[in-house]
Amino acid sequence: MIEFEDLGKSNQTFFESWQQVFRTTLERGWYILGNNVREFESEFASYCGVPHCIGVASGLDALILSLQAFGFKPGSEVIVPSNTFIATILAIVRAGLRPVLVEPDIRTYNIDPAKIEEAITPATAAVLVVHLYGKCCNMPAILPLAGQYSLKVIEDCAQAHGARIGEQRAGSFGHAGAFSFYPTKNLGALGDAGGITTREENLLRTIQTLRNYGSGEKYYNDLIGYNSRLDEIQAGFLSLKLRRLGEITAHKRHLAALYLKNLKDDFVKPAVEEDYFDVYHIFNIRHPKRDQLRGYLLTKGVKTEIHYPVAPVRQKAMQGILDQFQTPVAEEIHRTTLSLPVSFGHTADEVYRVVEVMNRF
Repeated sequence: MIEFEDLGKSNQTFFESWQQVFRTTLERGWYILGNNVREFESEFASYCGVPHCIGVASGLDALILSLQAFGFKPGSEVIVPSNTFIATILAIVRAGLRPVLVEPDIRTYNIDPAKIEEAITPATAAVLVVHLYGKCCNMPAILPLAGQYSLKVIEDCAQAHGARIGEQRAGSFGHAGAFSFYPTKNLGALGDAGGITTREENLLRTIQTLRNYGSGEKYYNDLIGYNSRLDEIQAGFLSLKLRRLGEITAHKRHLAALYLKNLKDDFVKPAVEEDYFDVYHIFNIRHPKRDQLRGYLLTKGVKTEIHYPVAPVRQKAMQGILDQFQTPVAEEIHRTTLSLPVSFGHTADEVYRVVEVMNRF
């Protein structure tokens, strides 16, 4: 059986060094907001090409805290792609803001810049772009438009560690970049973890305060804050893995290239664009008989996933929140998309096997 993801196998090469991090951290006796967190924040900020990173407890918290730190008027509108993972929209709602759905480009699955302007109203405060599957959004088109209307730009980089346009990496385009370090990500921890990148000093200080009970000085609370802190052990794990993120990315890009070259054109494959460096957190294809294809692959010993089976407008939790939006492009993507094995733990031989089986469908 070819698993969709085997985290034990993918992480095996890190086990020995992680055990040393655990022992050192355990013996040091400082487990919250210590040296490991400071070192990882500095290293990851440098990697992304920005001055600052703030470690938080999860990718969802990274989004919520980024939105709240701007101090938008309650009920302000935030433009967001209609086919994103639900966490992006949950963050907007939790921050007391209103999500406004904009359809994606059917080729790239990222928000369509040509459709953003028509969604802007006097209540619009920000555009929350999502670099889905490991491909950067069309930031050269989005940033000037946001500047024209004085909108903040927040990047959901949960799937885009190291993705770039030219030499500029995800998390460095907007006013803030929200990252998830969930275990399956290209840069994944051994539990929930997240981070926020920014160039802005004021945003840095506000988020640092918000993540720590609204306190900048112990026992003195200036804001209504949260307990959302990247812990020392996860930060130590992430620092070690960050040093090999280039190797992880290269491996996944190699596997993706095998799919792109060898899969029949019966399958809609990810768009490859000049000057875009995609990191393939997920390698997705589309097919009109997606469910039959998935079942067929399982009978042949290949496990797959669907990212994602239900469009946000169809989620029960979003009833009364997204009812006014019609999102046929998103729903077509959700109806036909299928994610293939492409992890650091997979081999080229396994990908060739998946290709062989798929091409017989």
